[in-house]
Amino acid sequence: MKQVGFVLALASIAALGCAGSALTLPPPSGTLGEVTFTAYSPLSSNAELARRLLSPLKNLQLQQMLAGGAKLRDQPIDLSQERFALYVPPRMPAAGYGLIVFVPPWDTARLPDGWGPVLDQYGVIFVSASRSGNDQSVLARREPLALLAEANVAQRYHLDAARIYLAGFSGGSRVALRIALGYPDVFRGAILNAGSDPIGNVTTPLPPRDLFLRFQETTHLVYLTGDQDTGVVAEDMRSQHSMRDWCVFHVDQRTMMGAGHDAIGAAALGRALDMLAGPPHEDAARLANCRAAIESELNAKLADAQSRIAAGKRNQARELLSDIDAQYGGLAAPRIVALSTALGEP
Repeated sequence: MKQVGFVLALASIAALGCAGSALTLPPPSGTLGEVTFTAYSPLSSNAELARRLLSPLKNLQLQQMLAGGAKLRDQPIDLSQERFALYVPPRMPAAGYGLIVFVPPWDTARLPDGWGPVLDQYGVIFVSASRSGNDQSVLARREPLALLAEANVAQRYHLDAARIYLAGFSGGSRVALRIALGYPDVFRGAILNAGSDPIGNVTTPLPPRDLFLRFQETTHLVYLTGDQDTGVVAEDMRSQHSMRDWCVFHVDQRTMMGAGHDAIGAAALGRALDMLAGPPHEDAARLANCRAAIESELNAKLADAQSRIAAGKRNQARELLSDIDAQYGGLAAPRIVALSTALGEP
């Protein structure tokens, strides 16, 4: 099956202790400081990462491996070994700070050029993990590090839940999209700077149904890419088309004229925060009709798979279930798990 290596890599992580280091005091407001965190979150556990970010059959495969004696620690990250860059504006808004959890393509945690004054103006905290660049494991490091960054900042500061966002640049933007998709109950929006993917596939599977419906309803995505970054502009178009196909309509896009493959500066960050703070693009009838069409197609494919199993067409059923798992992800659960189990898969 596809992505077996992805699941095996998760399951083969050696057990680690999760003892935290001594609490590092937050930096003074308005300055960038390096901090350590100590608080773990159930949302960053391996089990929850697998439930939200793997497709149903990949998660089933992982659970069967664990039942067979494979070992998987509770948390993939040892916070005592991690460092985070934290920037806190000097004044907290009445409703609480906003928050940007930034996923970089590089390994050094740093504030992108020009962001400080904008964060001050909007009252938004910035946090980013070291050793979270493109060379690091997505599931074992980059995603849980972002989740732990949010959880620890939320523990230390009063946050406005409506202004908790992800942001990323290049490969980090792709990771930010995956996290936003799987954790719409934590993050209300994402700034996707020069990097995006379609959803509903092996690389970016849909999360469990309740989470995906919430993603459709509440998550706001802002795409920002330079007009000279032609390859990424084309990728953004494919990603945005995918969002429409999957009934995700809270999407804004801005092209930065004269820019290449560059991280956004102050002006673009301000525009993105303004867009994220704007009213959602609501159209209840459009959303309901779109959802109904997807549900009808999914039900037809699951019924087809069930018919093939009943007819003894095991290979055909196996291929169809694999395709459904990749395309519909958590929307197909729990029926796809039951059909796969009946077939003796994965």
